[in-house]
Amino acid sequence: MLKGYLKVRDTCAVCGEELHHHRADDGPAYLTILIVGHLMAPLILIAFMRWRPDPLILAAVFSVGTVALSLWLLPRLKGAFVAVQWAKRMHGFGDPVLTTPAE
Repeated sequence: MLKGYLKVRDTCAVCGEELHHHRADDGPAYLTILIVGHLMAPLILIAFMRWRPDPLILAAVFSVGTVALSLWLLPRLKGAFVAVQWAKRMHGFGDPVLTTPAE
């Protein structure tokens, strides 16, 4: 569904479904921040309380973990947003509604 890192293809490479209608906007980024924050905050607290590492080591290790998890989650969550939109026929997915012009 994605070409490159976050760019959604115009059409599906397998079935030809048009995907250019998607509107994920900031949803995947917000959800990524929410998930990563809720995972990393307790882990930082546990690591600090149990092992008492030097603050610079703690910051370095968890910074790398936070960035890695964010980069791994972001395209997957964007694909999930587009998939939900497709499943619910939102934002141009599905059959166009035939309307008659107002007279």
